[in-house]
Amino acid sequence: AWAPSVAVHTPVKMKGLGLACLLLALVPQVVLGTHDVYIVTMVGDPVVSYTGGVEGFPATAADLDEEMDVTSEAVTSYSLHLRRHHEKLLDSLFVAGTYEKLYSYHHLINGFAVHMSSLQADFLRKAPGVKYVERDTKIQKLTTHTPQFLGLTTAVWPTGGGFDRAGEDVVIGFVDSGIYPEHPSFSTHRTDPYGPVPRYKGKCEIDPVTQRSFCNGKIVGAQHFAKAAIAAGAFNPDVEFASPLDGDGHGSHIAAIAAGNNGIPVRMHGYEFGKASGMAPRARIAVYKVLYRLFGGYVSDVVAAIDQAVQDGVDILNLSVGPNSPPTATRTTFLNPFDAALLSAVKAGVFVAQAAGNGGPFPKTLVSFSPWITTVAAGVDDRRYKNHLILGNGKRIAGLGVSPATHGNKSFGLISATDALLGSSSTKYSALDCQRPELLNKRKVQGKILLCGYSFNYISGTASIKKVSQTAKSLGAAGFVVAVEDSYPGTKFDPVPVNIPGILITDVSKTKGSYRLLQLFYNERLGWTGNSVPSNSRYCRWLGTNTVQFSSPGCVVLFPGA
Repeated sequence: AWAPSVAVHTPVKMKGLGLACLLLALVPQVVLGTHDVYIVTMVGDPVVSYTGGVEGFPATAADLDEEMDVTSEAVTSYSLHLRRHHEKLLDSLFVAGTYEKLYSYHHLINGFAVHMSSLQADFLRKAPGVKYVERDTKIQKLTTHTPQFLGLTTAVWPTGGGFDRAGEDVVIGFVDSGIYPEHPSFSTHRTDPYGPVPRYKGKCEIDPVTQRSFCNGKIVGAQHFAKAAIAAGAFNPDVEFASPLDGDGHGSHIAAIAAGNNGIPVRMHGYEFGKASGMAPRARIAVYKVLYRLFGGYVSDVVAAIDQAVQDGVDILNLSVGPNSPPTATRTTFLNPFDAALLSAVKAGVFVAQAAGNGGPFPKTLVSFSPWITTVAAGVDDRRYKNHLILGNGKRIAGLGVSPATHGNKSFGLISATDALLGSSSTKYSALDCQRPELLNKRKVQGKILLCGYSFNYISGTASIKKVSQTAKSLGAAGFVVAVEDSYPGTKFDPVPVNIPGILITDVSKTKGSYRLLQLFYNERLGWTGNSVPSNSRYCRWLGTNTVQFSSPGCVVLFPGA
């Protein structure tokens, strides 16, 4: 009845209205399709860059030398205006219940995240005022003696009142996997009392298990973001923590590096690594959890965290996160909501640092694209933990590792993984890496020291010293030796703590090096007697600061023409 009455009075408009009604009538059918999370960018400035122009809403942008008052009437009213506009747009296009708006972005970018079907996304792309509609993508995490190595203890900390004042009242926002607030690096029991930071407006969530706040004065903010992960069906509440609590240690590790307390003893497997310190020990920590153990995270949750962190008043944003891989659909890598949010954060006066990525040494694996932030490559310092191997002929071979010694003065036979191989397994797998115990003969290995090789698999991440120790232990070996035959530029040999005797031999000289001595010793069958003898926290100098092998090298980034 409604359509004919409109047709009589406004025949020209009827055609457009009829098309709109037809499209709206079709939209409910969209719910039958697969839903995904999409990030929508709208026309119009966000709070940090709005200079006026919308009737009834004064400018909110502040100069770089001014601090924005996020509680002002102008900011709150314009933020509410943008949120209402997002809701009005969705309500006008789609039937209630066929979509779910997850976030409204209004501080750094003007847009929102919504869970909807691909047909709805196509329809939304054609709506007035919409700039971009992009399907959400996953992100992943990218990760003691360093303050001395960087010269902070002698050249930087003294200018700020010493280590007990370095970083005073600076708020660092960590967009990562959360935090473990009980760790000594974040404790306030043995430090001077922390006063309030009035300019920081972030909130502290309550642990749903302990009913205690995550904040203690050192930690001033703690929030978690998982709406996109939940909508995508990736979040498992039986496994993941629905709180800022760290699920895998990555976020706590990163926070301790940047802002952990000074002089914290580092112990593992009964061995002491020395004392650890953050680079700015008195800095405050604001936690924005976006990463989870089983699946990583989603960009729309990260953008929401960044938007909130800047609105809360952080001074620095630390992002040890990035996309799973460089984009394949476009060669322009930074025209996306994530990097646009970082640009606005910088405009708001926040210093932003992001990890380059861990995809190296392969080319074009960089996953930090913004030219307006500081991209940080992984690096090595000069600390090395020494361990020793004593041969039956009395020669001592130096290596790396933190492990227990073999028992007493007892001697053990040496068996190479290649000589302990079961059947023809070598045709499919490399047994020398000692990653698969099922490939080796337990009767040959048991009670002996297992000799393993170090291949490129260790560099690419498909092999590890930890797995060698597990293999040796499961086969009943007395210990293990990993001998590096060929070095790869930029490789850092980390002192992996293990709970059985073990050593990594890295001297690859073909004539007089440790590898050559061990090779000759084994081949000549000189009546092996081996003792793995640790030395307590001794280290030799590794000159220079080098980019570590897994750090992602850069790729060509195209800038849009002026």
